[in-house]
Amino acid sequence: MKITVIPDIHADMQRLNWSLNTSSTSSDLFFLGDLIDAGKGVKKPNDLGVLKKVRELISTGKAKAILGNHELNAILFHRISKDYLVPMRPHTDNNMKQHKSFIKAFGIQSPEALDWTLWMLDTMPLWHEVDGLRIVHACWSDSAIETVKKRRPDGYLQVEDLDEIAAKKTRFAKAVELLTSGPEFSLPDGYSFEDKNGKTRKEVRLKWWDPEVTSWDEACLSVPDTEQLPKTKLPLKALKEIYDAEASPALVGHYKMKGAPHLQSSNASSLDFPDTPCLYAWRGEKSLVSENLIATN
Repeated sequence: MKITVIPDIHADMQRLNWSLNTSSTSSDLFFLGDLIDAGKGVKKPNDLGVLKKVRELISTGKAKAILGNHELNAILFHRISKDYLVPMRPHTDNNMKQHKSFIKAFGIQSPEALDWTLWMLDTMPLWHEVDGLRIVHACWSDSAIETVKKRRPDGYLQVEDLDEIAAKKTRFAKAVELLTSGPEFSLPDGYSFEDKNGKTRKEVRLKWWDPEVTSWDEACLSVPDTEQLPKTKLPLKALKEIYDAEASPALVGHYKMKGAPHLQSSNASSLDFPDTPCLYAWRGEKSLVSENLIATN
């Protein structure tokens, strides 16, 4: 089976067109989520154009798509909590900014916004596993997937799950967050770091795809100065999220990786490189290979 895996589009019609033009016509297409919400580098955001094209591909059986954190955030943003009678995702300045291009296209809680986010909910599961290839937006976690499967065996969330997911308190809700946003852990007491914007943070993202990392300073993502991190061993809870070196290959998006597109390990990798469009052409291999990672020149 031939599969082309396409990472985060973020309302960029030019990126989507490059991805489709570069894909083999004999491949099944799998989108890794985050179709919406343009980032800083998108000159002409087109949430509607991207959604319509992907919907057409899905409806004709040419593609499938995974639920990303931006789709999940949008679903919550445009719905009112039955428990608290406020938006499930707060309409803060930061959340509005992140969702700006979608809001410009569809408004807030409009019929169009509700229709598109319901389409996302109905069409985009949390994961796919096809012929030995694992596809998820942010992290393949066996424990999180098993938790979700107990209620939603096919990985498709339902409207009645949303209030619980928004509250982020239950095991089910935390499993959904892990799959869509990746593992984050609080640093030991007394430690923090400054992010690229100078904000002090005490929680770090984990390089879950690297089986060789064991300590805080080795395992953390998006930390400008790793000297601010402890060199002590990760706690057992974090180590359990490190992907097994013998597990089936897994591909994700989400992480806004720096530099030229590259694989992070032989069996798990993010394809999300905002500065350079890329995709992965999987041909049944049990280990990921660099020659199947295709990027713009």
